[in-house]
Order: sequence, then structure tokens, then C-alpha cells
Amino acid sequence: MRFPLSLTASMSKYIAGRRIRGAQKFPLVMMLEPLHACNLTCTGCGRIREYADTIREKLTVEQCLNALDECGAPVVSICGGEPMIYPDLGRLVSEIIARKKHIYLCTNGMFICKRLHEFKPTSRLFFNVHLDGLEKTHDLCVERDGVFKEAIEGIKAAKAAGFLVCTNTTIFRETDLREIRELFKYLSTLNVDGFMISPAYSYAAVQTKEIFMPRSEIREKFREARKLLGEFKLMTSPIYLEFLSGEREMMCTAWGNPTFNPRGWKGPCYLMTDAHHATFKDLIEKTPWEKYGHGRDPRCQDCMVHAGYEPSAVLGANRKFGDSWKLLKWQLSNP
Repeated sequence: MRFPLSLTASMSKYIAGRRIRGAQKFPLVMMLEPLHACNLTCTGCGRIREYADTIREKLTVEQCLNALDECGAPVVSICGGEPMIYPDLGRLVSEIIARKKHIYLCTNGMFICKRLHEFKPTSRLFFNVHLDGLEKTHDLCVERDGVFKEAIEGIKAAKAAGFLVCTNTTIFRETDLREIRELFKYLSTLNVDGFMISPAYSYAAVQTKEIFMPRSEIREKFREARKLLGEFKLMTSPIYLEFLSGEREMMCTAWGNPTFNPRGWKGPCYLMTDAHHATFKDLIEKTPWEKYGHGRDPRCQDCMVHAGYEPSAVLGANRKFGDSWKLLKWQLSNP
């Protein structure tokens, strides 16, 4: 299976319940940023630049939990910044799991070994380690030597201790997909549980714009990616990959992956900040969703980000006949 049975069951029950109650917009994955500080300055990341003025601020565990209770998403992606430098991370993870939620703990992997003792293996927790290539390439992307080696040591330690581990790889214009194939082959020998891939997303705060691709290049790149990487246990849904490859069009459902950080609920989406809202209700009701998306807002023109379009695949936006069966067959498969 691509995902633990508990995650699939929880997500299916949650979506069915919301639809029975007639909900039109509801979150699938809450992007929780307890802080924006990070120990790295990755070339393609805009978070520490966008929030430079509040880089030292962080949420309390109680604020995080209240926000989660407010939105009700079944899955939490703890990101940032680097969440492994959040002092109360162990307690936060424990409290979220106690609420029977599932967690993707997104990390550069450098502090896994140091903090592993704070966590317990469970099907509700994945360590999601960001790796953009083999050693030389990845260290260049994160602008520091030695990061790849530390991340690999963290992965080995987590797997030895019985944890679920997946990796997240960003595909840039200059990404050599043959190298990504070699990376996945190597990670498979470490028994990594799955691989996520997505196109690089452009932040306004990132000045190195030439690393990002327009839609036409993304589609060409991902047609090649599907040929080279299809043998691996990809955790990126086949419907989203069809969208990335240009085989179908999809609507952005950014409300499906709302972001909460020290400034509040970030609107309209993970990449664009037009407002911060005090409550999740305000985010949903006061954001003019009809003004955003491809062909509406120039900033959305080349966006194909997973946080906006992966929920569309699960929620059935632009549904085609057979999509449900395709997702089920994909979930049950094990390359």
C-alpha cells in the first residue's frame, strides 16, 4: 500500500462525513508552521525571506492545537522553517497523534538523530525528509556542505528505530531526472517508505527566478519524470501527475491545504500572502476564492503546486470517469 490503512480509512471517513453534511470547502491537510526560523538558506525557499520581520516568533503548542481543532483536517503537515528546531516539537507531535490525526513531519533531516528519542513509531507519523538530489546537487541547493550526509544518517536512524520515512523532492528547471532516479534507487536500499515529487514553486521573495519553470516546461519535465520514476513507490497521486504532465486540467483548491503560522491563517494559499486571518472561518469566508487560480490572477499563471492541486485530485475537482478506481488501485499497489 502507498499509505497506511489507518490514513486511508481516516481520510475516506472524513471526506464522506463532510459531504454528507453539505460542506463545500473543507481542508484535507493543515500546513502547520510553528515557526519560520531555519538553520539553512535553501536557494528555492522563500519562507525565511518572506517572514524576516517575524523570524524569531513561534506558536505555542496550545495555539497549534486550537488551530487544528478549529479546522478539523485529518492530516497535519508540520513544516516551517525547520520544525526540528521548534523546542516543543515532541509534545506537539504527541498531542496531535492523541487527537487521532496523521502527521507528515517535514524536515531537512539534520536533527533527526538528535531528537529521535522524543517520538514514538506509529502509523500516524511520517518523517518527510527533503532531498533534491544526490550529495553534490543537494548540498548545492541548500547552500551548505554536509547536509546530505546528515539527512541520510537521520533516515537510517529513523528506519532502524521503526519509524515511517518518506522523502520530498522538488523538481527545478535544471534538475537531472536521471540523478533523481539514482537517488530513489539508493533510498530504496535504505527501505524508505515512499517518495514525493513536485515542481518548484515560485515565491515572490526568491530572487533567483530562473530556477523555476513555466507550465509548458513543467509538463515536459513531468512527462519524462513519469517514465523514469514510475517504478518507485511515488506518494504523489496519479491524477496530480496527469495534471503535471498535461494530460488533464484541474482547478486549484488551495482551501484544501490551509496554512497556519505565527501570523495567523495565511490567505489565499501557501505561496501567496494577501492577508492573515485570525480564524479559519474568516480564511474560508473572507477570501475571494473566485479571483484566484490559473487565468484569473497573474501570480497563478504558472502555478501547479501540490498544496493547491493535490487536494483537487482527492476531492474530485474536474473528475473523470474511473478516477475513484484509479486512486484505489494506486493506493493498494506496491511497486
